[in-house]
Amino acid sequence: MRISPPGRGPPGGGAPAPSGGMARYLLNAWTFGYRKRGSMMKDSGFQIFSFSGRTRILHLTWFAFFLSFFVWFNHAPLLGAMRDTFGLSDQQVKTLLILNVALTIPARIVIGMLVDAFGPRRIYSGLLFVSAFLCFGFAIADDYEQLALMRFLLGFAGAGFVIGIRMITEWYPASQAGIAQGIYGGWGNFGSAGAALVLPSLALAFGGDDGWRWAIGTTGVLALVYSAVYFFTTSDTPKGSTYFKPRRNGALEITSPGDFFLYLLMNVPLYAALGVLAWKLGPANLGMLSAAVVDIVYALLASLYVFQTIRIYQINGHVFRKPVPDIERYKFRQVAVLDLAYMVTFGSELAVVSMLPLFFQDTFDLSIVQAGLIASVFAGLNLVMRPAGGWISDRFGRKRSLAVIMAGLGVGYLLMSLMDGSWSVAAAVAVVVFCSVFVNAGNGAVFAVIPLVKRRLTGQIAGMAGAYGNVGGVVFLTVLSFVAPQAFFLFIAGAAAAVLVAVLFFLEEPAGHMAEVLPDGTVQMIEVG
Repeated sequence: MRISPPGRGPPGGGAPAPSGGMARYLLNAWTFGYRKRGSMMKDSGFQIFSFSGRTRILHLTWFAFFLSFFVWFNHAPLLGAMRDTFGLSDQQVKTLLILNVALTIPARIVIGMLVDAFGPRRIYSGLLFVSAFLCFGFAIADDYEQLALMRFLLGFAGAGFVIGIRMITEWYPASQAGIAQGIYGGWGNFGSAGAALVLPSLALAFGGDDGWRWAIGTTGVLALVYSAVYFFTTSDTPKGSTYFKPRRNGALEITSPGDFFLYLLMNVPLYAALGVLAWKLGPANLGMLSAAVVDIVYALLASLYVFQTIRIYQINGHVFRKPVPDIERYKFRQVAVLDLAYMVTFGSELAVVSMLPLFFQDTFDLSIVQAGLIASVFAGLNLVMRPAGGWISDRFGRKRSLAVIMAGLGVGYLLMSLMDGSWSVAAAVAVVVFCSVFVNAGNGAVFAVIPLVKRRLTGQIAGMAGAYGNVGGVVFLTVLSFVAPQAFFLFIAGAAAAVLVAVLFFLEEPAGHMAEVLPDGTVQMIEVG
């Protein structure tokens, strides 16, 4: 049985769509969609200690994410050895850190489009495959220019996060979306900590001045091997389920004129963040790029924005000529609010993790080791709290949970803005833990909602939100370069308050079903709440 849109019969002839108006049409469509997807997506309880069915896909996918972050941050714990090998200045080391995040912003957008078009199995395997050879190039670099180029290109590995969001969405029902996405994100994100824990010892085991090269190369071998493992052991959907693809590629589909202009507005920070990175590398700051090169980058970014705007109109210009059917609509403001929320949660995490060790070292006169251990708590809680944030959203409602978590995050950063040398170390650690709980739970809460906006666009929506996370890191670190740490924390608290308002007034609780229409006119209704 196929249910076709009103006024159109099924392909190849046969009976036309049921008459009786949209209500009857939706009822019949829902019945068909429920039967088709319901048999494959039954909520049989969340089973994490298993390696079969959807749980097997979850484990294989979070480990792919773990490896992508392991590769993305494989340089961080070995910077000292690299500095000795190449005689790097502090300015050159800072440049490597900036280059490492630069490409990730556009890469997450592009990868989001590719995963929606070609499926997560192919794209995750391809990303790991390409990242492996970039690791090899970084490991054998014989001068700083090659080292910097390979580091810039390795930012591509940071886009791996987006791919698994779509994969987990395909395999888990809405009632388990939050906890499943939280485990994927929280456990996979631990790859950066895994690199810090493992690679220094591995470099020492290899020994010699080139031990760091062999350690980096080993991460490439792991990525190369697992790219084949992932390709041959996973599938994009459960057997018999439909993988919905965008009708056109190159930009996110939107469904109303107002959403068109909001989409254009939300693209501005993505390009502006890259402009800020170019400015930081320019003569006014690190001096790694000449004024002429920086101007060329600005012109290129402006041209790319204009080109993207044209492409967005080519794909979505029809919304100005005729209304999109109600059954296919979604509200882009949902995406915009989630982008801003992830900018504050994950973006602030990126920024705070970068500066917290030095802050504790200077404020409380601690050793590098002591400060590093205390600061590691901030990111380390992601392992537990990101899944917890997803579970809370599943259990108590998406909007309510995100609002409460965002309020707690704002209070946490407000308390951190009060920390100074008069505090005891214990009190400061307690505040850091309190804030980290909400920051990391917020990461999970955001991605508990993203898969429930529009199924066939999940990769692109996740890619845009992920890119906004990196934008937040750039924005907050730029603010830090102008103000004291206390003012930096206060600025993030203010940003959290603004996002809380947006969540309360503009985010809608996912409820009912979303509709997806196949090329042959068949409609499937997918439960979202």
